[in-house]
Amino acid sequence: MKVSDISKEELKRLYDEDFPQWAEINLQLLKEKAYELVDWDNLLEEIEDMSRSDLKACVSFMVVILEHLYKFDNFKDLAGGETAGKSWIRSIENSRDRLNLLFNRYPSLRIKTLTELSWAWEKARVNLRIWLRNNNYNPDNFNIPENCPYSFDDIINRKL
Repeated sequence: MKVSDISKEELKRLYDEDFPQWAEINLQLLKEKAYELVDWDNLLEEIEDMSRSDLKACVSFMVVILEHLYKFDNFKDLAGGETAGKSWIRSIENSRDRLNLLFNRYPSLRIKTLTELSWAWEKARVNLRIWLRNNNYNPDNFNIPENCPYSFDDIINRKL
């Protein structure tokens, strides 16, 4: 069977039942310029998801950096003093390296990531509350700010 013989309904069914074959057939249809047969709805969704996956990774690295910057600045005494801060510094440096790797590979992510700062802080705040709870502290006794106390430049460049 030639790929151009497949119906749109069969192709849409393949999306759920055999994704690799679905992708191969859509690729072949595009190469053959059989645009009317392409499963555009699912293809566009996949392209959108691809563009978001690297942004999600950047946000995740930002969350780690924000959480550990905040711990370093505010909770060293709770975690054992200077030695506790060293693991946070390493974590910040490692996450910065990974973030910069993505920025170097995909420069447009830098701007997109900047727009996600408040979301990253929201996630970091949750992580901080969980960390406090797991260390037998009541998070409500600590004044973790609702608005991010760090700039994007702090995330990327602040010296520790």
